[in-house]
Amino acid sequence: MLLDTASLYFRAYFGVPDTVRAPDGTPVNAVRGLLDFIARLVQDHRPDTLVACMDADWRPAWRVELIPTYKAHRVAEETPEGPDMEETPDTLSPQVPVIEAVLDALGIARAEAAGYEADDVIGTLATAAEGPVDIVTGDRDLYQLVDDARGVRVLYPLKGVGTLQLTDEELLREKYGVDGAGYAELALLRGDPSDGLPGVPGVGEKTAAKLLAAYGDVAGIVAAAEDPRSKVTPAQRKRLLEARPYLAVAPKVVRVATDVELAPFDPALPSTPRDPEALAALAERWNLGGSLERLLAVLRA
Repeated sequence: MLLDTASLYFRAYFGVPDTVRAPDGTPVNAVRGLLDFIARLVQDHRPDTLVACMDADWRPAWRVELIPTYKAHRVAEETPEGPDMEETPDTLSPQVPVIEAVLDALGIARAEAAGYEADDVIGTLATAAEGPVDIVTGDRDLYQLVDDARGVRVLYPLKGVGTLQLTDEELLREKYGVDGAGYAELALLRGDPSDGLPGVPGVGEKTAAKLLAAYGDVAGIVAAAEDPRSKVTPAQRKRLLEARPYLAVAPKVVRVATDVELAPFDPALPSTPRDPEALAALAERWNLGGSLERLLAVLRA
């Protein structure tokens, strides 16, 4: 099981009241909510291994170089040496180091890589895995990794993590008209305002799916647009040809990396905490209470 950790703690932050606080009054709703999420996921799905995948760089320079608008609207402060500071709620940012410390004390594996997003870490681990993989994320971008033949699916939270959409290729074909590999191509054609991806003007989800069904992939669509004998409509032809500079670089930006170099880690779920003393101190300092106890009970079971 691979966790898109930031996606989950953002959901926890907005789903748990900020009245959940440490003794000094600091909100810990994201911390406790994430612990509850992990407890429920382990209890319901019993994964053999679990990795909390992290964003070492939420807006990698190599992606921005190709598409400057990539996540530009989320930048709170530019950092010359990178990465830029992401715009996050004031009371969420201080909780992230606490989340990391608690996961480390528990012995739950964290994985990240300089210059890459958690999506890229997930892509690398899912591609290298020998057995079935469940990816838990609220980010549809990771639908591109769904692969029935390899047993890779996405568990997409509909309400907390108690109600999950089990996303396989059948569901993708039903909802979007593409399989996992085709989802990235569909996404770059239609664009994604939340990621600052402009897409091709006038090409929405349904049109993108039809073009992919007819011509296979983005390269095939561009080739058809360049061929006056193809059945691409005049309006679509004009838009696609004008979008060629974007379409030339968008695939590299939208597709997750699958060859990220990661430091060694042990993905096995711990039955007892790696550092009980540190965990006890964190529990007292941050009032982790029942959330931590529930997770420890599930790990012991």
